[in-house]
Amino acid sequence: MADLQPGIKGSASTSCTDQNTAIAYGSGSIRVFATPAMIGLMEEAALQSVQPYLPPGQTTVGIKVDVQHLAATPPGMQVTATSELVEVDGRRLVFRVEARDEKDLVGQGIHERFIVQVDKFLSRAAAKLG
Repeated sequence: MADLQPGIKGSASTSCTDQNTAIAYGSGSIRVFATPAMIGLMEEAALQSVQPYLPPGQTTVGIKVDVQHLAATPPGMQVTATSELVEVDGRRLVFRVEARDEKDLVGQGIHERFIVQVDKFLSRAAAKLG
């Protein structure tokens, strides 16, 4: 974890398709890139940026998202999310995130992730089943 320092950047891209529109997600009634899809892309950018710095058996999980969806993206356009690690507070990581399509800034905000030990995390989740 000592290698995790502010300034680490990441990115993730996808195309807007009928499978990731607001209609498909049930988050709206218009055929444009869904807000949940944009958030997922931002989370992917953050996750992928820090994963190489973590020891085997550890990963990060999203714990907070505070973003604005600023512009619509129609099917057929590419969307790219970027992240920058801006704060390391123990196992809590804070990222500045944004998403752009081929024309506009479409989203921006802050995303927090938490470093977990995968086996312990999954064991706690499985315990909920009894």
